[in-house]
Amino acid sequence: MTTASVRWRCRRGLLELDLALGRFLEDSYARLSPLECTLFEEFLTQNDADLWAWIQGEAAPARFAPLLEFFRLGTHHRIADRP
Repeated sequence: MTTASVRWRCRRGLLELDLALGRFLEDSYARLSPLECTLFEEFLTQNDADLWAWIQGEAAPARFAPLLEFFRLGTHHRIADRP
């Protein structure tokens, strides 16, 4: 998926989610590995209510844990660089 396609998929119906996904896209997406990009693209296929709930700390599928850590901590490091 191209960066433009991902950018378009980050546009959601919930302003807070738009802001969180947009910040991730601007700050970190370009540094993701191909596998991490695939994970983020899969993340974007989920519905808005689930995404927002997960970002707010509700239980989420384990495969999304590396992405959700970014949103919870607000870090700007590569996902793979975290312990």
